[in-house]
Amino acid sequence: MFTTFPVPSTASSRPNPNPNPNPSSASPIATQPPRPRQKRSQVTRACDWCRTHRIKCDTNYPCLNCHARGGQCSNDRTNEIRTLPHAFREIERLRQRHKELQEELEEERSRNRSQTEPLVVSSGSQLLHPSATLGLSQPPTAGPSNPADGGGSPQKYWEGVYIRTAKSPIKTWYGPSSLLYFISRLTVFLALKLQQYQPEYCTQPNSVPKLVDEPSKSDKPADEGSQAPSDDAVEAREYLTPTQEEYFLDFYWQSYHTSLLVLNEGDFKQHYKSLWAGSRRNRKSSALVDIVIALCMQYGMARSRSNSTSLKAADINSGDAALAGRWYYCRCQTLLAYELESPTISTLQCNILSVIWLCCASLQNIADNTLALTARTAQRLGLHLPPPQDVLPRESELRKRLWWSIYVLETKISMKLGRPFLLHPSRISCGLPGDDHEAATLSGSNFAPLGDHVTWLSWNLYNTKLVLAVRNVYTAFYDKYPYIFNGDPDQTIYDTPTALETYADFLITQMRALERWVKDVPDALKTKRQNHGIPFSTDLSPLEIEQFAPLWVQHQRLLLELLYHNICTNLYRPFISLKPTLPSISPTLSSNPSSSVESCAYSCARHAMAATYIMQQVLSTTDILTGWHEAFQWQWNCAMTLVGFVIAYPNGELTRTVRESIRASLEVLETFGHSFAIAASAASIVRGMNEALDHTVVSIKPENKIRLRDEPISTTPLNEQTAAMVERTEHAGSAGTEEESIADMQDILAASMEMAFAVDGYNSSNMWWPGMGPSEV
Repeated sequence: MFTTFPVPSTASSRPNPNPNPNPSSASPIATQPPRPRQKRSQVTRACDWCRTHRIKCDTNYPCLNCHARGGQCSNDRTNEIRTLPHAFREIERLRQRHKELQEELEEERSRNRSQTEPLVVSSGSQLLHPSATLGLSQPPTAGPSNPADGGGSPQKYWEGVYIRTAKSPIKTWYGPSSLLYFISRLTVFLALKLQQYQPEYCTQPNSVPKLVDEPSKSDKPADEGSQAPSDDAVEAREYLTPTQEEYFLDFYWQSYHTSLLVLNEGDFKQHYKSLWAGSRRNRKSSALVDIVIALCMQYGMARSRSNSTSLKAADINSGDAALAGRWYYCRCQTLLAYELESPTISTLQCNILSVIWLCCASLQNIADNTLALTARTAQRLGLHLPPPQDVLPRESELRKRLWWSIYVLETKISMKLGRPFLLHPSRISCGLPGDDHEAATLSGSNFAPLGDHVTWLSWNLYNTKLVLAVRNVYTAFYDKYPYIFNGDPDQTIYDTPTALETYADFLITQMRALERWVKDVPDALKTKRQNHGIPFSTDLSPLEIEQFAPLWVQHQRLLLELLYHNICTNLYRPFISLKPTLPSISPTLSSNPSSSVESCAYSCARHAMAATYIMQQVLSTTDILTGWHEAFQWQWNCAMTLVGFVIAYPNGELTRTVRESIRASLEVLETFGHSFAIAASAASIVRGMNEALDHTVVSIKPENKIRLRDEPISTTPLNEQTAAMVERTEHAGSAGTEEESIADMQDILAASMEMAFAVDGYNSSNMWWPGMGPSEV
């Protein structure tokens, strides 16, 4: 039989770890109910110390942990936003506060403007200051806030000059960097010295042929292919024959093409050849070909007349070379009118060349307007941006060259006229054009390389870099004016010698950028000097012109150095201090200036003399610059600057050297006068000024006077009034008083103002012949 044993339970079989022999002493946990767990308060953000040590924090301030350790607690919760409605209320409060501050700021600005309004003289008031009668504009009294004054004081920008140019009844504004502004300062100086305030000179300069003023039926261009009534097709105002067009087009590739890289030579020649398909007499219409021919006719006619054996000065009223090709120019503009809505690269090329033609025709204001249209067209085509990736390399380089050609033109014209820039570097991301051998191969032209790393495209690159460096100096210089001088609105910086000296120090510092540029220019782009002279310097050493260098190489070298000297002249020119309150004998400027202002004036004269002697040597020994209108404009600018320097500083060694350079500039203008009628008028003006300086500058001894050669100069005076003034000055004897001599100088300066109008501001509303319609294209 089986015996069943009881199985012990697991609980009874497991030993008791805590035996309690006394059953009466039971555990309180076992006998009392458990207390509910206390909920920990939520903490939005722990303090810095608790968060660093990864321990629990609380909502107290200071928290228990920081209180126990006796440390600083960061949990003050002053800026804490606990809920979303709280955040919305805080945003609304900040918006309201921002609105209140804006209203307070507007009220403060309105109060400042109302306080400065009495300082501005209205146009209807009678101005007693001589600058008003001579066209000098009053400096603006309101502008952006000056940070140095806490944002409440308006800046004072440099004043300009308002002038009625040519036939325009409306005054045009020119800035302080323009030649017109400098001539105005000369006129104010002499006017106050004589205490005779002359009215504004608004007589019309006789500098452009009358043919463009009142076109008659005879002026209307003949139909293409018709026979000319004269042997000279240019004088007959006709379109050229195919042979004549080929003659003028050849000028382009050795002149403008190497200094204005906007065309692909291979593409243009192929395009021109296609226009004659199917006809041997008439080619198809092309705006690009028309403007190239117009430009070449300007240059070609100027060269041919300068090389004439008669050496007769150009006549203003008989086919001036400055307006040669105007029929082609007008037809080009008519064709371009149809492309305004949908411009192409060809449209842009036509606009760029049109600006050059207008500048050479002394139509500077129209050129400025055309340049604005050109810049906008380039932006519409996206040239200011990197070229698209699907564009071929040759087209990509062409787009870059086009954009930077526009940028260089816009910068030069804006600085010349003293007007604000149209293009801003901050919005440009297009890279500089290439100048390596691969880029030269893709350019469409076959020019021999100038060195291992220098090609015919290198000039364009360094010319662009020069303009970029100059623009930075120019912008920094004129933007600094409100911070250097912000005084009495009735005064100028020339009334504050301390501010003027500080301003000169600032410019000297900025000009180091141009010195660095000169060091970077390769030797292949520099014209060597005789007697160990230094290129791009002001040591006045004669040139060593390479005899067997191609014409385009010599042309590039000279243009680069002349542009450098002309730009430096304009940058330093504001420090030729013409202060009307100076005594009758002005201070001496020796070869070692003692102040920064005198140092800048010295540098200005040296650069103007360097450019003058370069052009004198080149024009007298070669034909590299013959007929080049921009070189004439540079010489006119330098000549007037040198005259102003002598008036401001009539004593010392440098003044005698400057007087010699004025004579050299006269010879240069006479040479250009054989090509351009306006240059002949300029020579007349400078000759009269130089003669008047002999009587005005009383501190120069008679034996040191610079006399011109006795033979008469074959020039065409600007007008009869100018001729009379020059004649009166020539016959002025030593018995004349100083006041009479200065009066003669003042009259000649008035004529020079008219001359400057002709060079910088001619504008004729009848330039576009209204009878020329699309049917005649």
